[in-house]
Amino acid sequence: MTSHVRHITIDCADPYALGTFWSRVLGAPLASDDFPGDPETLLETPGGAILFVRNDDPKTVKNRVHLDIQPQDRTRDEEVERLLALGATLVGDHRRPDGRGWATLTDPEGNEFCVECSAAERAALTGARLPVTADDVTTAVRLAVDALAGAPAEGWEAPAGTLEWTCWETVEHLSDDLFAYAVQLGPRTPPLDGEVPYRWAPERQGGPYNAVFADRAAGPAGLLATLEASGALLASMARTTPPQVRSYHGFGISDPEGFAAMGVVETLVHTHDVAEGLGLDWAPPPRSATGCWPGSSPTARRAATGGPCCSGPPAARNCRTTRAARSGGGTGGPRRIRRRRAPGSRCSPWRRRRRRSTGRGC
Repeated sequence: MTSHVRHITIDCADPYALGTFWSRVLGAPLASDDFPGDPETLLETPGGAILFVRNDDPKTVKNRVHLDIQPQDRTRDEEVERLLALGATLVGDHRRPDGRGWATLTDPEGNEFCVECSAAERAALTGARLPVTADDVTTAVRLAVDALAGAPAEGWEAPAGTLEWTCWETVEHLSDDLFAYAVQLGPRTPPLDGEVPYRWAPERQGGPYNAVFADRAAGPAGLLATLEASGALLASMARTTPPQVRSYHGFGISDPEGFAAMGVVETLVHTHDVAEGLGLDWAPPPRSATGCWPGSSPTARRAATGGPCCSGPPAARNCRTTRAARSGGGTGGPRRIRRRRAPGSRCSPWRRRRRRSTGRGC
C-alpha cells in the first residue's frame, strides 16, 4: 500500500481571507462550513485540496514549497493580469521574448507561486498536440446537452441525419458509448483481450446494440440526463485512471486519454446527426471541434481519421474538424460523407463481423 497527499497545508494569519483569494484564483468554492474567523479553511479543487491553517508566526524567508498554476482558458499573461487584479503581487518575471518562461507572484500573505504557460501555449511552442482531457469530455457533452435541450418533444422519432436510427436511439447509443469507454477502465486489471462483459442488445431490429437505455416515460429531459451522466462517468475515469493503464478497444489497446478522445469524437459527430434530424444548429466552439483529434493515441487517431468505428468513414462533416485534410482528404474544408448502415447493425457494415466476434461494436 502507498500513501496519498490529502492536503497541501498553508500556514497563514487569516485562513478565510487567504482561502477566499485562492478560491478566486482556482475557481473552486470554499467548504460550506468555513466562515470568517475560523482557524482553518478548506479549498477542494480537481487537482487536490488546500488547507489554510492559522499560524501567528510571520513569514520571513522564501517558501521551500510553492504552487505552480497553469491557466485553462486564457494565456499565461492574461492570467497574470487577472491575478494581479485579485490582489497578487509580481515578484519575479521570468517570461522570455519567445513566449516561454513563467511569472512568480505572491498571494496577499506573501506566499510565492508561479504562473506557467497554458497547455495551448505549450503546444504551440513545442509543436506538440494539445492533450485531450477529462474536461474536454465534460465540455463536449455539456455542449451537446445544451444544444439538444431546446428540441421539440415530437421530433425525437425522426431519423438522425443520414442514419437509420431515430434521434432518440442515437442519443441512447452515444450515452451507451460513453458508458462503455468508462467501464473499460473500471476493473482493477482492465481487460486487454475483450470488452467488460455487459450484455448489449437492440430494442428493435435495426436499432443500436446498447447496454444503456433511457426510460421513455422520462421524456427528452430524462434522455439527456442519461447522456450527461454517462459523460460524467467517462470524465471521472479519464481523470482518475493512471495514464499508464491500458484497456481493450476494437481497434487496439487504448490508454485513458484515448478513451476520452474517442468519447469527444463520438459526442461531436452524433450530436451533429441528432441536431440535423431535429432541425437544430450544431456549431461547437473550435476547441471542442479540433482538440479531440489527438496525434499520439493510435486508437483515437484511427477513429479520428476514418477508421472503422461506429461513426464510419470521416464523419464529422460539418463539425468544423480538420480530419479530411489530416487523413489525405485534401484541404478544401470539411467533407460531407454519407454513412451507410446495414439493417440490424450497430455499427458500419464492415464492423458487423467484428461485432459478432467481440460482442459489441464501438
